[in-house]
Amino acid sequence: MVERRKHKRFKVQGSAFVVLGAPPWPHSTKVGQIIDMSMHGLAFSYIADEGQSNSSFELGIFLADNSFHLRQIPFETISDVKTNEIPLSSITMRRRGVQFGELTHNQISQLEYFIRNHTTISKVKV
Repeated sequence: MVERRKHKRFKVQGSAFVVLGAPPWPHSTKVGQIIDMSMHGLAFSYIADEGQSNSSFELGIFLADNSFHLRQIPFETISDVKTNEIPLSSITMRRRGVQFGELTHNQISQLEYFIRNHTTISKVKV
């Protein structure tokens, strides 16, 4: 299969999460665990909830130990697919891929720091 991505993907080490929502923070519409990322976007898994809004236009990235927070990243959803259902449960997992919008110099710097210190190179399949 031919790699379609233009930017190298990195697998996140440890527990890193994304929160989708519009300001004022910390109100959110979705929280998910980051699977992989690049300087231009990321993929995360989350529990599907029919009652949650899809109208978010900013996201935040944070580590479970609160040692890193990056907020108000503009994004566009590129894909959102069902990945699996949990047996004997009504819970459905989904995977969403997002592309970052225009970032500030500070956001770029913080993303570079995050990738350098909290990821490993990933061989992500398309």
